[in-house]
Formats: sequence, C-alpha cells, structure tokens
Amino acid sequence: MNCDKNLNIGSGTANPEPNPSRRRWTRTIPILVCILLNFLYCGGKEGTDPLGIAAIIASQTGIAPDPGEAFSGGYGTRFISNPTSFDTPVVNMSSDGIQFNTGNNFFNRAWVAEGNSASAGLGPTFNTSSCQNCHAGDGRGAPPDSGTLFNSVGILIRLSKVGVSDPTTGGPVGLDSFGLQLNHKGIGCVTPLAYDSNFDCTGSTGPNFTPPEGNASVSYTGATVVRNYTSGGTVTLNTPVYSFSWNVNFGGAPSSFNFSPRTAPMIPGLGLLEAIPESTILGWADPTDSDSDGVSGKVNMVWDAKNHKKVLGRFGWKANEPSLFQQNQGAFLGDIGITSPLFSTDNCPSTQTQCLAAASGTADPEITASIAESVNFYTKLVAVPARRNLSDPDVIDGKVLFSSIKCDACHKPLVLTGNVPGLPELSYQYIKPYTDLLLHDMGPELADGRPDFDADGQEWRTPPLWGLGLIQEVNGHLKLMHDGRANGIEEAILWHGGEADTARTGFQNLSLTDRQKLIKFLESL
Repeated sequence: MNCDKNLNIGSGTANPEPNPSRRRWTRTIPILVCILLNFLYCGGKEGTDPLGIAAIIASQTGIAPDPGEAFSGGYGTRFISNPTSFDTPVVNMSSDGIQFNTGNNFFNRAWVAEGNSASAGLGPTFNTSSCQNCHAGDGRGAPPDSGTLFNSVGILIRLSKVGVSDPTTGGPVGLDSFGLQLNHKGIGCVTPLAYDSNFDCTGSTGPNFTPPEGNASVSYTGATVVRNYTSGGTVTLNTPVYSFSWNVNFGGAPSSFNFSPRTAPMIPGLGLLEAIPESTILGWADPTDSDSDGVSGKVNMVWDAKNHKKVLGRFGWKANEPSLFQQNQGAFLGDIGITSPLFSTDNCPSTQTQCLAAASGTADPEITASIAESVNFYTKLVAVPARRNLSDPDVIDGKVLFSSIKCDACHKPLVLTGNVPGLPELSYQYIKPYTDLLLHDMGPELADGRPDFDADGQEWRTPPLWGLGLIQEVNGHLKLMHDGRANGIEEAILWHGGEADTARTGFQNLSLTDRQKLIKFLESL
C-alpha cells in the first residue's frame, strides 16, 4: 500500500488558504482522525514518526508554523547557521563514523599528477585537483563575473556532438578530439600553472607535460530579458555568452558542437534524495500533462554503467546520473582525471597523444573500490541544515504564497524516504527537499540546446531548495540556476519559463510586499 498517496503527501495542496494564521480546527480534527486511521492501516516505522505526523497535519490544514518543519533533512538535520552549515554529518549517525571521515578526507584531498607516490592520479587533463575546490564547504560553485573560466572553480563545460546519441546508452556522444567535457588544465606545467595562446606551459615544465584541451570565457552581453511587475517596476536579466579557444594540436575548433555550462551543486542531503522511492518520483511524473495544469514533468532514463541498463536518473542538472556511486566516480574521472573501479580508463581522446603517453604514470584504477565507497558513504550522510525563522509572520505568509502561485507543483515540499538497507539514518525520513527530481521544460531563455539522454535542450531537473538561504553564508555568493546566471533569488524566479510560466507570472503579479515575503520564506530554507 502506498501510504504517501493515501496521505496526499506533497500533492501540491499544502496551505491552500490565504491566511495561514487562521486555526481551522473544524478541518483539522477529521483530517487528523483520517491520518491516524491511515497510520493504523499502513503500520510500519514511518507511520509512528511524530515529525512526519506534524508535517502532514500542517500540509493538510495550513496550521503554521509546522512544528516539524525545521527538520528539513528529517532526524539527521543539523541546527547550524554558519560557514560550516553544509559540511557536517547527520545528527542521527549510527553507522561507521570512521568511514565518513575517510570519505571526507578524500573529498578534501588535493590530488597530484600521474606518476607521483602520494595521492597520485591527477590528470593527465583535468579541471581541478580536488572535489572541495568546486564544492567549497560542500556548497555551490559559481561562474566568474566575466572572463576566463581558467581561474574560476565551480563551473565546467559539458560537450557533445550535434544530433548524435549513443546507440547503446542513449546518452550524448563526446567530441572526437575533446570528449564529453572541456578539460582546461594538464599535468606537468608546474610553476605557475599558466598557458600561452598555443596552450604551451608558460612556467616550469615537469615530466609528462600534457597540454590542456582549450579554455572558455563568459560575458553577460547576450540578449536581455525584461520582466515587469504588475505593481510597477522592472528587472532586466542578462544572458551569459560563452566563447572558446581550442588547442590547435587537437585540430582546433570543432566544426559544430553542443555545450552546457554547469555549476557545482551542493552536497548536503544527497543520500536522502537517493532514498526517495522510485515509485514516488514516477507518481509525480505527468509527461503528457494529463491534468492540464501546464506542468508535465518527466523522468530521465539514463545509463547505469555498472549494471549496463537504463534506469531512472535523479542527480545532476539534467537528472543525467542514476546514483551517487556513478555520479561520484564520473566526477573523479571527468573533473580530476582520476580513474576508479567503475571508470578505469583515463579520459584521453585518441588524438591527444601526450595525454595517452602520460596516462600510464599511475596504475589504473587510481582509487580503490574502498576509497570510492568511502566517498560514496560520505556524500550520502552530509546533513541538511535546519530551516530558520519559522515563526516569522512574513516567512509563514511567504510559504502560503509559494504554494498559491504553484511553485510547489515542481518544488515538492514534503517527501517520505524509503528503506535504505544498512543506513537507518536515511530510511523513512520525512524530508523537505523542495524538488520532484523530474525534468521540466524551462523555456527557450534557459535552454542550453544540448540533449542529455531523455532530456532535451530546454529541460532541466527541478533542483532541491533546502539550504538555499545559507549559500551566501557558506560560499559568499548567491549565483543561482544551472550556470549561475541569476544574481540572487529574485532573478532566479524571474528566469523561470516554459512549464514554470504560471508560477513566474504569479510572482510578477504579487505586490512588492508579498514578493518580499515569498523571498523571505525561501531564505528560511
């Protein structure tokens, strides 16, 4: 029996009334009785969770604030609001703390070039030398304000051929000379790490010098998008424009290619997202918009490299990765150039002879199955920070407005995780991730034009919103959306299009006071 559906969790009906402070006991009592009867029928551990009961009652009645709402990540939630908010283990840790610390150590480790004795395996080509460089404080990456991406961590460029997909996996196909990701650094350029216009090292060149594939720069000089408010006022959004320089030794600029800039996402709560039952995600999908609400939402079926089959994707900006196991090992290879048990061949296209020659410096795989599993364990159990300012009347009103303009059609506010064998910390947790993990058409203004498995060039996965209000505290910026183009929450809302047109225009139709309340609610997450 699907208790989630019977209890109407995350159905988009939360807080439907315009006045959240009104006590609707006449509605509460029968709903509470119904909920309790459901628990008795469903049984199981999830039915006895007091935070879940509180959250469900709040979602059904509009009684606010929800006494369980602070626990965004279930019982593992951390009540910390400082620069370490994204970098702590779950509170309810009952598993191996040593393995968590081991994974954290490798997550933070700065890897060195092929052929060295300690922490070896970096490259031959790469984007950065450590996971932590892009996920600073386990938080979000960002693009530069403008200029080269060379010294900017936290954003990378995915590449692929135009109009071609892999006949086996259904995924994108990399460029013959540059692969699936632009690696703008190479090993062997020692001091300083810098290149001239031919991508020769300008500093000291050490052994196994491997030239990078190219570089990219960003400016915000593209088409502008103007959004007007009904109550008066205008916001102008600036579209990023990317330019590329390619290493002529590999044939120079490709005649055509797709590209997709993507910033590094936050780490907290990834294990909880993985614990959301597939049936729950499928229950939210409505690819043909059968209910005619203007919001479809579809699953991205992606390639499982371990089991050699297509499965539901849930990680990455286009839900293009099926699991943390694959996501993490893919990032080790694509971003740092480290081979692993899942991806044991160095990332060197056949035209890159120096890369191929340098790839044998360290035996493959360069990290063991034990290290890979420790990093996997670590990324599963980083805690979600608690919500704040729950009793603030503006925050309470803002949550009602969030639902009233249908933001929660995609950003699901309440989800029950399933059973995760061996990890009770993640099992049967009522969480508030504000995502459905589905793909949605976000309109031409956000399009990257690069298909990724079943995701087309306009479709993006709904990102979770938990921790949103602490990004500035942890990372010192508030560059949002997949490529960091939005300067703050207001711009992020105004960039929404496609299936989110109704929600965005609903925001534009609010008064200034109500817009501020809605943003204040989002800052409480």
